[in-house]
Amino acid sequence: MNNSEKTMDKIVALCKNRGFIFAGSEIYGGLANTWDYGPLGTRLKNNVKDAWRKRFIQERHNSFEVDADILMNPRVWEASGHVGSFSDPLLDCKECKMRFRADNLIDEFDPEAHADGMSKEEMFDYIKAHSIPCPNCGKHNFTDIREFNLMFQTYRGVTNDAKSVIYLRPENAQGEYVNYPNVLRSMRAKLPFSIGQIGKAFRNEITPGNFTFRTIEFEQMEFQTFCKPGDDLELYEYFKNYGRQFYEDLGLPAENLRFHDHEKLAHYAKAACDIEFLFPTIGWGEINGTHDRTDFDLSRHQEYSGQKMDYLDPYTNERYIPYIVESTYGLDRTVLALLCQAYDEEVVDAEKNDVRVVLHLKPSIAPIKASILPLSKKLGDKAMELRDELAKHFMVDYDDTGSIGKRYRRADEIGTPYCVTVDFDTVGDPEKGIEPDNAVTIRDRDTMEQVRVPISELRAWLTEHVGA
Repeated sequence: MNNSEKTMDKIVALCKNRGFIFAGSEIYGGLANTWDYGPLGTRLKNNVKDAWRKRFIQERHNSFEVDADILMNPRVWEASGHVGSFSDPLLDCKECKMRFRADNLIDEFDPEAHADGMSKEEMFDYIKAHSIPCPNCGKHNFTDIREFNLMFQTYRGVTNDAKSVIYLRPENAQGEYVNYPNVLRSMRAKLPFSIGQIGKAFRNEITPGNFTFRTIEFEQMEFQTFCKPGDDLELYEYFKNYGRQFYEDLGLPAENLRFHDHEKLAHYAKAACDIEFLFPTIGWGEINGTHDRTDFDLSRHQEYSGQKMDYLDPYTNERYIPYIVESTYGLDRTVLALLCQAYDEEVVDAEKNDVRVVLHLKPSIAPIKASILPLSKKLGDKAMELRDELAKHFMVDYDDTGSIGKRYRRADEIGTPYCVTVDFDTVGDPEKGIEPDNAVTIRDRDTMEQVRVPISELRAWLTEHVGA
């Protein structure tokens, strides 16, 4: 089943019904574009985080992880430029009063228009020249484009005045930049070195949508590499390809990934490129951004804080402010991409109209690695004993309700790669003189083939096959 045959409605229904993602505050009618991860979604999300940490922190030389606070000194956001210029180009439909991002209107009308390379005036002229209709009411009657700041603002203390204003961070990166001198000193780091962080960020998006693709609260996996000026473009190209390989190793195929180079660069950027995934319904959407940020960030923080952010090169005795190559991975979008890619409706028996829904998630990121199934409830004690032993090493499930076929299908639908069935041969029948074989049947989710494995070898078998 290719992505053009899938719909986001089917993905949303699966996520809600099978415990991956729920609407936020649902019993109160929800809050637009807030989402809660259920038991299986939380496990999937954590498995992606673990894969990122292994690839970007554990396996790499001179890579360090931090966990910076969400709330920071407001001067940080003045230095970064977010207070003065972090905004979206918005316009209102005069007929239905709905508000839209101008660049999104253009890109949805014509994906080849590349609105990210247009100025505010050029976007308005394009919308007018092509009579782009309102997505809500179909009319073409818009206001001028205005800039709207995306940061959530709140107050610290008991008074709501300008001196007590603080912000929910709109990105994680600044936490890595302000901790650059601390990591440099405490870890005795030498260039090039990297700082990574996984954490929440918040943006007051006026036109969020498309499930978890665009939300007001989201999680990022940030990776900042500090390097000598002149080495930056080589590292930029390296991390573009490094990121794409990471996504392919998670299970996203090359044909559903592409690079999108920015035509219009941010004021701080020397080069910028997104990795995009081909989503059902949505089309191509950004899941990663890699940027050559030069020395802009550290220079600004040196200027605004008064603290030195330069680096003494131990080999040349030069002092300079390092350049930064940033590679940011949207965790929520990555999880959504994995769910969309894995979703399949497979015809088992066309004559009987027998179709199974299955998630072909890679075993290493699947929320549940194995489902333990007693063929009969009489075998429950042995099956539960096996479940309890395996749970020390893997996330496993126990299911004794319904026929074995229905239990297989439930496991398929949540992406469980293996079902382990305890049957009467496993325990034997002393009254009939049948010796137990102390083995179980393992059924593969993707091929539906079955193998018999001794219980004594089961842990090793699962370790080999699920990548634990």
